[in-house]
Amino acid sequence: MAETPVKPRRYRLLRESGLRERSIYLLPNAFTTAALFAGFYAIVQAMNGHYEHAAVAIFIAMVLDGLDGRVARLTNTQSAFGAEYDSLADMVSFGVAPALVLYVWALQPLGKLGWIAAFIYCACAALRLARFNVKIDEIDKRFFQGLPSPAAASILAGMVWVAFDNGISGNEVFFGVIKMNWLAWGITLFAGLSMVTDLRYYSGKEINFRKSVPFFVILLIVLAFVLISYSPPEVLFIAALIYGLSGYLYWAKQKLQRK
Repeated sequence: MAETPVKPRRYRLLRESGLRERSIYLLPNAFTTAALFAGFYAIVQAMNGHYEHAAVAIFIAMVLDGLDGRVARLTNTQSAFGAEYDSLADMVSFGVAPALVLYVWALQPLGKLGWIAAFIYCACAALRLARFNVKIDEIDKRFFQGLPSPAAASILAGMVWVAFDNGISGNEVFFGVIKMNWLAWGITLFAGLSMVTDLRYYSGKEINFRKSVPFFVILLIVLAFVLISYSPPEVLFIAALIYGLSGYLYWAKQKLQRK
């Protein structure tokens, strides 16, 4: 007789906390559905050649994805269904959508190398989400293991948005040095492979929003809003790229400290 598979610890915790495993709650799943729609909308807009709309839709999906979990915790409506639904929506919005947007925008002229890079990114996003679901209760809450898929998607979407905002197509020469096709190819591989590394990325989950903060923190928040409103594509792309590189910098810092 075959053994019954052991369910992940997060499902046991949900059951022990009194939440029904098959419960479906409207409010958090509505946010997840909206994030899924934004990812699907990005794919449609890219197929129609509206790359700016596609990039913005991916960023909107990021905001919605960050809200659904918080809404579920605030309203005490966590469920195993919501956790699985959120993971599947993330795969579409931050795995499939960015890969297809980059392929249609810049990678298609590269032939096999183009769609292989897009597939590697998509596959790495799936592996990243699967590993996160399995090890959700084992890793340090202060850090993500590997680049989070929303951050990887924001790097790709930000690059498309910046290029479109500056009138640069996916087949042009960038600053007279390299064609955007190859730059997009390299960044796509960088974002994809970073998701499946063991690098540690700061999660910010230990930040307590109910705790008092110094006055300069409020000034920094105001400055961030001013910068984003002044030039959203450039600021968001640079912020995403810096975060993508932060895992490598943290790894290098640890190596130097050990030596």
